[in-house]
Amino acid sequence: MYNGLDPVLNTPVRLAIVSVLVKIKQADFNYLMEVTQTTQGNLSQQIKKLSEARYIEVIKTFKGNYPQTICKLTDTGKKAFEKYVADIKIYLHL
Repeated sequence: MYNGLDPVLNTPVRLAIVSVLVKIKQADFNYLMEVTQTTQGNLSQQIKKLSEARYIEVIKTFKGNYPQTICKLTDTGKKAFEKYVADIKIYLHL
């Protein structure tokens, strides 16, 4: 039975972030900003929501003298993404 799509992933930028991380395991903030084509502020907010849901892990480090934010998909995030894909197939009758 279809119970609705995951509200955390049912947002284009958050879905794009998780989709990227499913493929490449981890990515830095600038790369995610490039692939999602969103602003720094919006990306920060979406990363925060994914982190609060425990779908991604956020690692703050330094590269040289510059701060670097790296995002990694968690097992919870991977399972949520797989369920979302299955749910969307049901929703679209595929």
